[in-house]
Amino acid sequence: MKKNDFVTLTIEDIGVGGEGIGKAEGMTFFVKDAVVGDVIEARITKLKKNYGYARLMKIIKPSEKRKEAKCPVARQCGGCQIQEMDYKEQLKFKGRKVRNNLERIGGFESTLLDAVMEPICGMEEPFHYRNKAQYPIGTDRDGNPVAGFYAGRTHQIIPNTVCALGKEINTEVLNIVLGFMKEFHVTAYDEGTGTGLFRHVLIRSGFKTGEIMVCLIVNGTQIPHVETLTERLTKLPGMTSITMNINCENTNVIMGKEIRLLWGQEYITDYIGEIKYQISPLSFYQVNPVQTEVLYGLACEYAGLTGQETVWDLYCGIGTISLFLAQKAKQVYGVEIIPQAIEDARKNAEINGITNAEFYVGKAEEVLPDYYRKYEESNPGSRAHADVIVVDPPRKGCDETLLETMVNMEPDRIVYVSCDSATLARDLKYLCENGYELKKVRPADMFPMTVHVETVVLLSHKKPDGHINVKVEFGEGEGKVPLDNIAKRAEAYKPKERVTYKMIKEYIEAKYGFKVHTAYIAEVKRSLGLPMYDAPNAVEELKHPRKHPTVEKVEAIKDALKHFEVI
Repeated sequence: MKKNDFVTLTIEDIGVGGEGIGKAEGMTFFVKDAVVGDVIEARITKLKKNYGYARLMKIIKPSEKRKEAKCPVARQCGGCQIQEMDYKEQLKFKGRKVRNNLERIGGFESTLLDAVMEPICGMEEPFHYRNKAQYPIGTDRDGNPVAGFYAGRTHQIIPNTVCALGKEINTEVLNIVLGFMKEFHVTAYDEGTGTGLFRHVLIRSGFKTGEIMVCLIVNGTQIPHVETLTERLTKLPGMTSITMNINCENTNVIMGKEIRLLWGQEYITDYIGEIKYQISPLSFYQVNPVQTEVLYGLACEYAGLTGQETVWDLYCGIGTISLFLAQKAKQVYGVEIIPQAIEDARKNAEINGITNAEFYVGKAEEVLPDYYRKYEESNPGSRAHADVIVVDPPRKGCDETLLETMVNMEPDRIVYVSCDSATLARDLKYLCENGYELKKVRPADMFPMTVHVETVVLLSHKKPDGHINVKVEFGEGEGKVPLDNIAKRAEAYKPKERVTYKMIKEYIEAKYGFKVHTAYIAEVKRSLGLPMYDAPNAVEELKHPRKHPTVEKVEAIKDALKHFEVI
């Protein structure tokens, strides 16, 4: 077999990215848009030693688990990966994904997971659930302005103003903006040249309030005929906030730092449960409000609050979980690195009349350890304590310094809310090796039609049931323990030396005569499902765009991992 050959595959499994998996002539192929049970014809796009990638060309026999996509550009668009999979099958896939990572990466026994895993929380209506959408603006071949979403792993815009996941109002907003651009010859931003005005259109909706926000992200400081545009937008029902965000940087980052109000107010409001939130263009706010209420309800349930607890909420954003917890806790401390988010959190506490929540700006992996150290120094003989710690980290999970501090503080319960079950499993392994036990695990489908899944986990501190006094005599003779036996056992059970990225790089350079970048080692480790603690920059991007590591470097890295008994 070679590239561009056609193969017939029966899809037998699904990969973590939603790709269908089938075999031909002993080779395993990954095929995007294929569903378990499909019999397909596919064209080979890339071949490795034992596996390859192929493009779906024709469905010979559709699976019973296949559904017709609601969106006409579902295959081209990078927003949905599994829209053609029956929703019940999507939920099964996501539940398996979480469980497999806990077993493979976390090392948790299947019997334990049988006992602690609860059914995934799905949605009754898995479409039109997003309260936020960011549409890139571009130009088609005829010079007309277009809006849509990027194709997977590209910056090619797939024109689409009718997204099956977004609110219906988005289509009306986009049609007004695109019509305005065409009428007044307002240009779209060109990433290649850095010219053009309109970059993105951000739309946010308050599901319970009906309020609408439109933020125009522009490569400039002024929009010509802006009064006409705002007048047209204000005629839409619920329009509350129209702003302009200035981003003149040559960057892939969507939002700039400066916001200018064009009409209305600078924020919209919405509710999660009984808590009211003010949401600005730059605010982090969960995009699925229906499931957010489910997710935070689980977090509060797992926290087991009685009104007497001190709670730390790490990576608190605009205080969404913090304010939920504050209703039933004695005191809540929230930590978030983004100053604007903390400003929003304090404002949200104020408008809800919540006085038992305090918020701090900074990295969670710096703020909590610093608090712990200062407390220990100023209170000799006592230990900084939290009854409950809640963490909701980004995809990379928690820094080991933070995990170590959490363990040292010995909270009765840790509630871990995760958007990446692989890093979740890695962090749970650390916590469960250092005094905690897994009590409950429940996935929640925050993003139907995609491969992403959130998970809420409850960890409980292992408390000793009691003490047993044992008298041991060392030395020679009956009933005594020989000292040399103790030395041998200590040597046998001595912890292995931690394998660092520096050690791996030095080994490869000495043996193979070439250097490998830290990011390449990280990429290989991620592909093998290994923990990423060994270097703080294990997930950082390369300073200059480079290709993925060559086969030669991948094999050298794997050889080094075997040498140091990592694999």
